[in-house]
Amino acid sequence: MERVLVFSRTTGYRHDSIPAGVAALEELGRRHGFEAEATEDPAVLSGGALGRYSAVVFLSTSGQVLDGAGRAALADYVTSGGGFCGIHAASTAEPDWPFYAELVGARFTRHPEVQQARVRVEDGVHPATAHLGESWTLTDEWYDFDRDPRGGGARVLLSVEEDTYNGGGMGPDHPLAWCRDVGAGRCFYTALGHPSSAYSDPDFRSHLLGGIRYAAAW
Repeated sequence: MERVLVFSRTTGYRHDSIPAGVAALEELGRRHGFEAEATEDPAVLSGGALGRYSAVVFLSTSGQVLDGAGRAALADYVTSGGGFCGIHAASTAEPDWPFYAELVGARFTRHPEVQQARVRVEDGVHPATAHLGESWTLTDEWYDFDRDPRGGGARVLLSVEEDTYNGGGMGPDHPLAWCRDVGAGRCFYTALGHPSSAYSDPDFRSHLLGGIRYAAAW
């Protein structure tokens, strides 16, 4: 059976939604024929263990979550063809590691209060978005980023329409989910996933499942 590692260690802000996210990913695995193994032990990422997994998911990780050996193992894993998925606060982790910024594609800078907004589906064929229509209205925490990931060669899948909520700071082009290659590996990131309720939403679950399938090249 294929395996996916779900890593949710935090040394900074810890999201209350992490347990719901772990449970959702484990259930997706049971339903779709893979095993989601959850851990917060950074030692699991080193020592050659990553070769057991088709993809590594960073679920709302924050702060410095890896030591030097873990960083080296993750970089080697992805550049050699392993898959990486970042969910929500994953864009806040490893703030002083440039390679991690490359993996995620952009770093979180700020967000307004949680509120409803309309998301524009920019790519209707990617497995993470093919189940959606032209737009998607939902309540979440709308992240601003330090850069537009398009500039780094990312394929943008979703963007949020700033005129549908208060406090956006990126302007009319505000990417929210994207994918890109790093070395021989596939990387997927979605800024969605702040509230616990998101992980019981069938559309969001399909979004995550498609991102994992893309990263794992299934």
